[in-house]
Amino acid sequence: MSEQYIEMPGKQIAVELNHKARRQLNKLEAPLLIDMELYFSCLIRKQVRVYEELSEPVADKMEGQFSAQFADIIYIAFRPVMTRACSVSSCDGDSPPLRDFPIKNPHSYNPKWLKLNYKKGRWCGVFGY
Repeated sequence: MSEQYIEMPGKQIAVELNHKARRQLNKLEAPLLIDMELYFSCLIRKQVRVYEELSEPVADKMEGQFSAQFADIIYIAFRPVMTRACSVSSCDGDSPPLRDFPIKNPHSYNPKWLKLNYKKGRWCGVFGY
């Protein structure tokens, strides 16, 4: 794996792509959009979502204050979100009713690293502190 850095508000984030991910990246004709979601509710969930197609909702995520460009064809965003009420059932699935989580000190919340991989024909990733 090779490691490079992007600058997010107040912090550098190490981005690692394994050799399969780099090989797949070279085949792309459109930008790859990476959304690192930190979900606050009754629990905390970290999730990396990868979009190979640009749509209105995805574009909105990428234009937030916590976004950066990487390797000319990858756009990376960090999105802290929360639900209005704490309900375990609202945590299931990919589409709980989310709203942005206001961050006063982004340095404390921005991840330190993001690892991207391409396995079995799919992008996958993980981020951490």
